[in-house]
Amino acid sequence: MAQKAKAAVADGLTPIVCVGESLVDREEGRTKEVLSQQFLGGPASLTPEEFSRILLAYEPVWAIGTGRTATPEIAGAAHAFIRSCVHDQFSAELAASVRILYGGSVKPDNIPGLKAQPDLDGALVGGASLDAKSFAAIVNC
Repeated sequence: MAQKAKAAVADGLTPIVCVGESLVDREEGRTKEVLSQQFLGGPASLTPEEFSRILLAYEPVWAIGTGRTATPEIAGAAHAFIRSCVHDQFSAELAASVRILYGGSVKPDNIPGLKAQPDLDGALVGGASLDAKSFAAIVNC
């Protein structure tokens, strides 16, 4: 993950680096452990300058293509934890400036609650972007 992000940044791209737990990990209470491992195994190995040029996304694997969605509170807690990882690894400044997107089955009916979460900076819209009305509802929310 880190090598691809480094290569993308070196080529002038802005990579979106995704982290997220499986359903088993969530149900067994290992979300923070998994997110921490993924962060340390990828984005944490970037230099601060490289890190400042990426986006992060919380993509709970259990919500991708399943119709299941994290509640705004679950997403908010994961985003806050990821932001704390950035703070601990880099600095308060990078933790405040990094953009962390949510990407687990974003739909018009859940975007208002997601947007209300203080550590959630936007959405990584998947399937809903294929339907113009759904996507417009998300964008216009």
